[in-house]
Amino acid sequence: MANEQNNILLTSSVLTLDSDTILETPQSKADIIWHEIQNAHRTKKILTGMLGGIEKMENGSLIAIVYYKDFRCVIPVGEMMIYLVQDEAHDYGDLSLRQNKVLNNMLGCEIDFIVKGLDAKSRSIVASRKEAMQKKRQIFYLDKDTSGNSKIHEDRVVQARIIAVAEKVVRAEVFGVETSILARDLSFDWLGDARERFHVGDNILVRVLSVQADDPDHISLRADVKSVDGNTSKENMAKCKVQGKYAGTVEDIHKGTVFVRLSIGVNAIAHSCYDNRTPGKKDNVSFVVTHIDEERNVAVGIITRIIKQNI
Repeated sequence: MANEQNNILLTSSVLTLDSDTILETPQSKADIIWHEIQNAHRTKKILTGMLGGIEKMENGSLIAIVYYKDFRCVIPVGEMMIYLVQDEAHDYGDLSLRQNKVLNNMLGCEIDFIVKGLDAKSRSIVASRKEAMQKKRQIFYLDKDTSGNSKIHEDRVVQARIIAVAEKVVRAEVFGVETSILARDLSFDWLGDARERFHVGDNILVRVLSVQADDPDHISLRADVKSVDGNTSKENMAKCKVQGKYAGTVEDIHKGTVFVRLSIGVNAIAHSCYDNRTPGKKDNVSFVVTHIDEERNVAVGIITRIIKQNI
């Protein structure tokens, strides 16, 4: 009896406080989305969802779970178009472990896909990221306009999706093409850990530095972020005075050189520290400027003391 009442509630309109509107039930919303997915399957339309999970099948193969408006879509790992370094001179371990590692780093990112198969009874969906990426590659890199230019070309600023972030590199997807952007190309500021500023799932603006497009399977792209954001360090350097003392944060340490970001917005380098303690990343320090390297646009000096250690 309860089931019959629920069915009546789902199939008939619900009287709302505003009598002119019809309240959508969860079932009716799901029906509308399912109809949208069916149309996308028929027309090969590119859909976008969030990579929400990774599962291993009984045969050991991996599948990616993508959620499109609460609907679960399964993408076999072979259809994810995962970027792996190919080098026969090195043994990088089991392929599935490497694929799993890449997918783990991508969890939470937005990806495009094309629906390949549907089961109306169970409302299960099988999709391909590879086909969606190749379609976008054709549209944005290979198709030409009346002037003979592609939509994505050198020096163009475009939006990109962050699909993975490590300490010194951000991996971005630019309209179907993945590219790695090193820390030095992310910001004019010293950037000790890219994960503090960039996050999987974010959209960022990048400038295309170069692009090589031969066919949908062979497209490479170089891009940076810092040229879009601009460089304020030169303006800030005017505030910096020799023998001036400034607070700063240790961003990185490499071979005895300490890279400090001063609070006045200037990059600084210290080769020595007067404090008995050893400076570490993210420590707040007091820094005295002894020289300004105008060519490299950095202040050179000494860490006089560690104000606060990052423990």
